[in-house]
Amino acid sequence: MKLLVIGGGGREHALAWKLAQSARVKAVFVAPGNGGTARDKRYRNVAFESNEALADLAQNEGIAFTVVGPEVPLASGVVDVFRARGLRIFGPTQNAAQLESSKDFAKAFMTRHGIPTARHQTFTDPLAARAYVQQRGAPIVIKADGLAAGKGVVVAMTVEEAMAGLDSMQIGNSASDGATKLVIEDFLDGEEASFIVMCDGANVLTLATSQDHKRLLDADRGPNTGGMGAYSPAPVVTPTMHARVLREIIMPTIVGMAADGIPYSGFLYAGLMIDGEGGINALEFNCRMGDPETQPIMLRLKTDLVTLIDAAIDGRLDQVEAKWDRRAALGVVIAAYGYPSHPRTGDAITRLPDDDDDCIAFHAGTAASNNRLVTSGGRVLCVTALGETVRAAQKRAYRAVDEVAFDGLQFRRDIGHRALKIKR
Repeated sequence: MKLLVIGGGGREHALAWKLAQSARVKAVFVAPGNGGTARDKRYRNVAFESNEALADLAQNEGIAFTVVGPEVPLASGVVDVFRARGLRIFGPTQNAAQLESSKDFAKAFMTRHGIPTARHQTFTDPLAARAYVQQRGAPIVIKADGLAAGKGVVVAMTVEEAMAGLDSMQIGNSASDGATKLVIEDFLDGEEASFIVMCDGANVLTLATSQDHKRLLDADRGPNTGGMGAYSPAPVVTPTMHARVLREIIMPTIVGMAADGIPYSGFLYAGLMIDGEGGINALEFNCRMGDPETQPIMLRLKTDLVTLIDAAIDGRLDQVEAKWDRRAALGVVIAAYGYPSHPRTGDAITRLPDDDDDCIAFHAGTAASNNRLVTSGGRVLCVTALGETVRAAQKRAYRAVDEVAFDGLQFRRDIGHRALKIKR
């Protein structure tokens, strides 16, 4: 069979890599793909201009099913376009994708269905927003309502930082006509974890737990990014906590979406905050796999991903199960100079580690240019490795990271540090 993966980042490279391992798969098209997928004969990079063009490709090539990686095509309704033509695709509809594309929608949904989350208010008036921050004090969290690639969040530890964050969001005149919204919510302390499931509208299949590192610098300092690394499993999500997340957050979300007339199918990512007393809150929902969480999760998945997605599209998730490598996996993101504010592109990547069964450099912001591999985005690679423990996976990954060479590269040296502090 032929498959199509929509997207061009590290998450999509990892999904395509896992799909291509299936004995049932003849070719994996990646739209648009990246320099890594361009260099591998298992994949075929394809350019496109619209959701309709993607649907044309799926029809013309006889694609068995399509997997949507990033949030933008989901928010623009690519699933609706494919379904209208009777094409098999895994992902939420445009309406369902509002769980990610509108933080205001998501917070109102959680409040309506009793899903634990931080107290919040939504603003379109900058003066009202500033008054609310003065009233609530700090620390406080400010989020842009729409899609922001994981970076439209200001965690302000002082009122002054919050005011600067409000200014940086630039709601200004656009807010007066409701074109832009800000969600301001109470700060929640604790440890973050990523809980990702597959949904078919009624049934849920949980994937391996994982934990992301959002800050640019070691010791969780510096600006927020799209993610500087991740590992799986996440020790903070104990078996008891796992059951609670399903019971208190995931299933109420799936039931609530169906009750609201918007059945949810696709990957669903719940960003969690787990406090010191064991309390759980949903920080956000993403309507896709996380990036860079996908890379270690796919490295650990032993079940044929084609089988799982086939079942999800057909509403049969209750009839399949996912098996996992008992080892830990850890991925380190290597970013371009200037990331996240002004990433530089076009730097030649002069050295890469050799991939093997236990360590793979998934490509994200790379491109082929004049027979060279060059940087083309902020997050360039995610070097991901397996190990008997998180520490072993960490050591293996960093050995490979040290083999990467391009001007201005930057990465964290402490991915996995939270897991290493937990004694179990």
